[in-house]
Amino acid sequence: MTAAPSLRQSPLALLVGVVVLVAGLTWLVGWAWPLVIFLIILMVMGHEFGHFITAKRAGLLVTDFFVGFGPIVWSTTRGETRYGVRALLLGGYVKVPGMTWTQPVDPAVEDRTYREASYPRKVLFASAGSLMHVIMALALAWASLAFIGVASSSHVGIGAFDPWQGHKENAAQLAGLKVGDQILAVDGHAITNEDQLVNLVHRSTGQRLTLLVDRGGHDLTLYATPVSGTTIKEDGRTLSSGGYIGVQITELTVHESALAAIPHAVTQVGSLIGEAARAIVHVFSPGDFRSLIHQVASPAAATNPKNQDTRPDSIVGVSRIAVEAANAGPGQLILILVAVNIFVGLLNMLPLLPLDGGYVAIATYERLRSRRGVRYHADINKMAPVIYAFMAVLLVLFASTLYLDIAHPIANPFN
Repeated sequence: MTAAPSLRQSPLALLVGVVVLVAGLTWLVGWAWPLVIFLIILMVMGHEFGHFITAKRAGLLVTDFFVGFGPIVWSTTRGETRYGVRALLLGGYVKVPGMTWTQPVDPAVEDRTYREASYPRKVLFASAGSLMHVIMALALAWASLAFIGVASSSHVGIGAFDPWQGHKENAAQLAGLKVGDQILAVDGHAITNEDQLVNLVHRSTGQRLTLLVDRGGHDLTLYATPVSGTTIKEDGRTLSSGGYIGVQITELTVHESALAAIPHAVTQVGSLIGEAARAIVHVFSPGDFRSLIHQVASPAAATNPKNQDTRPDSIVGVSRIAVEAANAGPGQLILILVAVNIFVGLLNMLPLLPLDGGYVAIATYERLRSRRGVRYHADINKMAPVIYAFMAVLLVLFASTLYLDIAHPIANPFN
């Protein structure tokens, strides 16, 4: 009699479990949380895929490629690599033997270890995760510009109508304006910002204005006559003197062509890299670190809006902000994901172990110390005090931000 396959052996059972879990989360907390969790896992696995594909292309031996940590839920071996999922979906990893000179390795595969790779291959493999974050950020920024669009201050549109008490329709509605219309010109004057429209309407009480409007790509000519604010009541109060037509002005979303979006995406990501670099400097500066500890000890400091604007976020805080962004719209969510990719990618390249940048730094140091025919081998054990000190700083940073994001969450920036 053959035993039924275990969950570890059954991809179908794993898929069913994931579907049930996602359905349960969606029912309990709404659609945004499962989406954000999925996107974060996807982002982490994109990082690991960068390591995986560069290792494969460099001829290194990849023994494991896993999603998550802890007990194995499911795994399968294809060729020389074991792929799988572990119980704690808190990240992922790619395993290549020989990451240090002291790690024991089967002599039969020594020539395919990390430590035996050439310097360029070591640097590419170690930095590939961060490079993938930049690639993902560029792809997201491009997709946002090309398919979702961005608000443009030079595209002035109708966001909503203000109800006037005692009037079934206000002047804008009587003129035939609709939400989403772009105001191109008023009496022949081109409208390229909100102030121009407000000023023209405000000083034209009782005068018929000719409005050139873009509606769905078609130009229309409409006529509106501003009404004196002293004769209008909104929410029980009389408006000030000057002309009004009863609209709320908004910046319209503008889509870019697929080609034009490429340089703008590069510019956007480049700007975010600069901002992320400055943020990382602040996070590890003595003053900001002391401020973080002070916020942990003082609820008043933790809830101070000024402190909340500058304090770093834990994974809980980032996830919450991403959920709030998702509820605000896809464009806001993508912007958060772009920023997170850039920050994580840059942070990961700090030249200290256990971060990937530490391996790049060691490989570079070994390259500089090596001589023709004689390769220098760095002793990582001598760096143990520095590694432990840095890990302690990371642990304090992680614990402090996690506590603050749970006990004193940052206010929703999209309200």
